[in-house]
Amino acid sequence: METMNAWFDEAFTSAPVMAILRGFSPARTVELAQRGWDAGINCIEVPIQTPAALAALDAVAAAAAERGMTVGAGTVVTTELVAVAQASGASFTVAPGFDPVVAQASIDAGMPHLPGVATGTDVQNAAAFGLGWVKAFPASVLGADWFAAMKGPFPELRFVATGGMNARNAPAYLGAGADVVAVGSALEDDSQIELLTDLFVSR
Repeated sequence: METMNAWFDEAFTSAPVMAILRGFSPARTVELAQRGWDAGINCIEVPIQTPAALAALDAVAAAAAERGMTVGAGTVVTTELVAVAQASGASFTVAPGFDPVVAQASIDAGMPHLPGVATGTDVQNAAAFGLGWVKAFPASVLGADWFAAMKGPFPELRFVATGGMNARNAPAYLGAGADVVAVGSALEDDSQIELLTDLFVSR
């Protein structure tokens, strides 16, 4: 498990940002992924809840391999989807909630897993399982203060703020205790890209 946790430690070293590319065509997803990598964002997630999304993941995985980068599969909520993610070339998996069966299947397949949490119970269960990184979702609903509150009892756990995040509200969440922010459509906006880059260049 330490190796899996260290994978995320390394992936987020250069930038406290993860990009989520949901609902785009394969070509557009690759274009935005390339844009993210060029900006220094190493973690790109492609949710795979539809057949069209699987095609997008396949395309980004191929582009990632050419550049020596990685891409993760998101919305992985079953062991079947873990297998699909692995077959598509995903390097890690992400889920909206914490399911120990799914988490273990992903780890057994060699893919670090980032589960969603929203309560103290969720966080405690993920920590007890041995996970060092979790996705706080939906972050904009939980609020920045949630991160400050959770850092008290769980100081060693690392949090990725996901849901409603952008370059303008990211500083508040990072300041409150989030270790990483996950952004979606921000990669389509030139001003957001610049702000995101400023966010981690100045850290």
